[in-house]
Amino acid sequence: MGNIIISVKDLHKKYGSFHAVKGISFDVNEGEIFGLLGPNGAGKSTTLEIIETLREKTSGFVTVGGVDLDTDPNEIKKMIGVQLQTSGYYPNLNLTELISMFAGLYNQPTDPIALLKTVNLEDKSKAKFKELSGGQKQRFSIATTLINHPKIIFLDEPTTGLDPQARRNLWDLIKDIRAKGTTVIITTHYMDEAEVLCDRVAIIDSGKVIALDSPDKLIDELVASGFERPKQVKNANLEDVFIHLTGHELRADN
Repeated sequence: MGNIIISVKDLHKKYGSFHAVKGISFDVNEGEIFGLLGPNGAGKSTTLEIIETLREKTSGFVTVGGVDLDTDPNEIKKMIGVQLQTSGYYPNLNLTELISMFAGLYNQPTDPIALLKTVNLEDKSKAKFKELSGGQKQRFSIATTLINHPKIIFLDEPTTGLDPQARRNLWDLIKDIRAKGTTVIITTHYMDEAEVLCDRVAIIDSGKVIALDSPDKLIDELVASGFERPKQVKNANLEDVFIHLTGHELRADN
């Protein structure tokens, strides 16, 4: 792990009398996959949107890559890539044309085919976004976050609705992105996903961080407290059976 790349201190967000974020604090280390976990309405999406400069905070301090959110939000925008839960793309442009368009907006020279190759979509370069499967759409959406060579990417529930193969293929992609030096911030409702991918997680509930550590340490603490599952855990689960029987390789329809 490297230096601290995101620092959030005593962050608050109010909507009138509703207090959505109540003094959240955490740091993200350069080069890690960091998870924000919590039930719907916990405040995690609001927190991310503030860090991403998409929403104004009520109070608190946020720095990204050493840049203060209050003083230079535009500089922060240059160093991040954001993949939202839902994305809209011009329906009449193919993938190559869409990447070229985004590259123009970023004023960033980009080889569309090379970028598509990084997410295993080079064979879909002439296809339109609406023609892609769910897994392909998510991989393309992640590709668009990489156009400006960001130091940090934010992935908001990237595998929701995907089948097991597409989901695990996306896990491999996220690990590969981190391996190339990009810090990844992810939200997910899948605890197995967070356990596999994340170096550390912050669990948020009712606008507050209630736990922050590596998945292994959080699990060990729970076990040490005397917690036991109601039945013995098997060495595999039904998803493992599915993957084993159908194959883990990347398929064209994923």
